[in-house]
Amino acid sequence: MTTDLRTPGAGRARHRTRLVAATAASVVLLGASVAAAFDAQAGIPPAGSGWTLNFADDFTGAAGSRVSGNWRYTLGTSYPGGPANFGTGEVETMTDAAANVSLDGGGNLRITATNNGGWHSGRIETNRQDFQPPAGGKLWVEARMQLPNVTGAAARGYWPAFWMLGTPYRSNYWSWPGIGEIDIMENVQGINTDWGTFHCGTSPGGPCGEKSGRGNNTPCLGTTCQAGFHTYAIQWDRSTNPQTIKWYLDGVNFHTVRSTDVDAGTWAAATNHGFFIILNLAMGGEFPAALGGGPDGATASGKSLVVDYVAAWTGTAGAVGPPGKGGPSNPPSSPPPTCGPLISQGRPTSSSAIEAANLAAQYAVDGNLATRWSSAFSDPQWMQVDLGSVQPITRVKLTWEAAYASSYAIQVSNDGNTWTTAYDNDAGGGGVEDLNVNAAARFVRLYGTQRATPYGYSLWEFQVYGGCGPSTPPTTPSGTPSGTPSGGPTSTPPGGNRDAYGTIQAESANQLSGLTVQATTDTGGGQNLANAANGDWAMYQNVDFGSTGATQFYGRVASGAAGGVSGLVEVRLDSAGSAPIGSFAIANTGGWQAWRTVPANLVKVTGVHTVYLTFTSGQPADYVNLNWISFGH
Repeated sequence: MTTDLRTPGAGRARHRTRLVAATAASVVLLGASVAAAFDAQAGIPPAGSGWTLNFADDFTGAAGSRVSGNWRYTLGTSYPGGPANFGTGEVETMTDAAANVSLDGGGNLRITATNNGGWHSGRIETNRQDFQPPAGGKLWVEARMQLPNVTGAAARGYWPAFWMLGTPYRSNYWSWPGIGEIDIMENVQGINTDWGTFHCGTSPGGPCGEKSGRGNNTPCLGTTCQAGFHTYAIQWDRSTNPQTIKWYLDGVNFHTVRSTDVDAGTWAAATNHGFFIILNLAMGGEFPAALGGGPDGATASGKSLVVDYVAAWTGTAGAVGPPGKGGPSNPPSSPPPTCGPLISQGRPTSSSAIEAANLAAQYAVDGNLATRWSSAFSDPQWMQVDLGSVQPITRVKLTWEAAYASSYAIQVSNDGNTWTTAYDNDAGGGGVEDLNVNAAARFVRLYGTQRATPYGYSLWEFQVYGGCGPSTPPTTPSGTPSGTPSGGPTSTPPGGNRDAYGTIQAESANQLSGLTVQATTDTGGGQNLANAANGDWAMYQNVDFGSTGATQFYGRVASGAAGGVSGLVEVRLDSAGSAPIGSFAIANTGGWQAWRTVPANLVKVTGVHTVYLTFTSGQPADYVNLNWISFGH
């Protein structure tokens, strides 16, 4: 079945300059992921309350047949007069041959990369170019896909993508990134990771930090992205102020961009128009190069991006959750841990506005359920608390008065200026909301985007809880340094075991390879490891993860790397050559002292270990500075 419920847009297909670097993770994935089915076919979800199906293609047809009239093929290595190699350095030639783009007869589209004396692959894009939310409403775009089932050296160079590009690009092939790009899913090198990114403004740099963009990534759970089918989606919401674009993997929100994240002119240029949808499988280019390199003699030919369906829904302001599920857009998360101490009570506060002097933000952290903070009667509004130093955060408890938020975010920051969303809720219910929030930060704020009543936002208490690690580490050391750091001594390593859930200063490593130490330029930042490049590492002995186990990793990092230069910060246990148990990607953050706290998921680890931080990049250039690390449950 193919369905197009609107009139196709006119114009000829064009393309843009593409995402080029691995994007730094900026948001903690929250809640339980919906396990993906192994089934190769699943029906397009029916429209739930408030949603209307706007476009759908389930790729029904005979094996070897062409795609329907919903789509057009992109051919060659560029658009006429546009950037060579699609602006990304990818090496394939796009074709419309059945060997590269065709239906498989089982209800799927297969885009296949083949190497016959040169790489060939496929790229299709919708004829329609009017995908955007209605005024005051929402747009949901989703695909169910299995990424090329190849990993390791055989996956080198593979770069599948499901994304949207601003329609003005079709009349000016050099207008990227100003006309906006929404990467719903990107993946490289067969890594079990879904990257979601928003591109805007100017390149390099600009308000979206190009060419990396404003992005985050998260792993596929249940089955890997390569081993099974998962749903990849975005929701674009024009019903709130600020507007939001939210990324979902299997129905779980893992990344959010708000219109207030950039200036009004940049947001308008990037979003005040329609978009078209693109599916492609590139080979090589700047993104794969950042994480290990392009295709070589070990790369397997004939692997496919398998697409079950692509669909789009428009929704009213009241439409919630994935259109086919009809529930809240954040599935219920696991209960928060109760072992961490209350760290917000009595701390300094501030807010966007107050209703009256006796309703200031300080009254939401005083431990008194008879006093409260109440904001002005408008959206958005916020209140924040200063914890005094960067601390692990495991739980946030909101005790609402009758005037509560139906849509809000819990955001964190280390400087009070640059904020990261740690929890996002479009279905707030008021009362007492006890939230499982995993982060590490100094400042924590509630950012309300939609009030449930005509009044403001009103909290009896805003409580932030710290890490669950032991407060007093054991004092008996379990080992001694196994050599002299190649960069020279940095600072005296702490005696005994290190608390994994405290802040481990980067320069306190027992051993360094290829790294130097310098003072940070921000107040209270201390020192940082500098000039990390491919092959460098730092070793930290006697890190105690306890019996509960860590599943999160945080690093405070900065990068002034040139465009196209990026890499991974990896965690390994007990040997620099062991397999990584967690990692995040980092590219230019705006400067070598422009600090950002980046979270990452971690394979659960317990007990006491030697932790190795290893740095891996596809380029020889320095790409990251590191201030501190910490772990969370």
